[in-house]
Amino acid sequence: MPATTTPGHPALSAGDGVDSAAMRRVMGRFATGVAVITTVDAAGDPHGMTLNSLTSVSLDPPLILVCFGSRARTAVAVAESGRFAVSILAARQEPIALRFAGRGEDHFAGLPLSYGEHDVPVVPDALAHLECEVDRQVVAGDHVVVFGAVRRTCDREGVPLAFLGGGFGGFAGRGQSPHSWFF
Repeated sequence: MPATTTPGHPALSAGDGVDSAAMRRVMGRFATGVAVITTVDAAGDPHGMTLNSLTSVSLDPPLILVCFGSRARTAVAVAESGRFAVSILAARQEPIALRFAGRGEDHFAGLPLSYGEHDVPVVPDALAHLECEVDRQVVAGDHVVVFGAVRRTCDREGVPLAFLGGGFGGFAGRGQSPHSWFF
C-alpha cells in the first residue's frame, strides 16, 4: 500500500501504529445513523447493504458520500448502474438493518420491492430516501468512497435508528429548538 502524504505532514502507511481492531473500536465511539443503500444492476437484479458511513457533502449542488468495502457486491452494482438510493432507517427498523447487513445473502428474499417515486428500490417506511446518481468514486484504503449527486428526496417525521459501539439504539432529543447553525 503506498504512503499518503499531505503537505506539512509525514507520510503514513499501513502499520504506522494503529491496527484495524483499534480503529474499529475507537470509531465505534462515534454515534451514527443507519441507512440501507440499494440499487439495481445491469441485469435488473436488486442489491443492497446496511451502512453507517453516510455524509452530506454539499447543499449546492446537493451531494452525499457513502463508503463501501471495496469487495462489496453492492459497491460493484452501484458502479455498474451509476445510481443508488439511500434509505435512512427509523428506530423500529432494526430487523431491516440486520437483514441487509448479512454478507452473501439475498437481502430482498421475501421482501417486496418498493420504489415509491424513485427509479431504484427503497426501504418502505424509512424516515428518508435520497435517490442519487454516481458523481465520482475514490479508492481509499480498503474502501470505495462514492459521491452521489442527489436527484430526489422524501422524508417524514420519526425516531432514527442509531448505531454505537457495534449496537443499535434510538435517539431521544432533549426538547430544545433546532440550533440556528443547522439551517
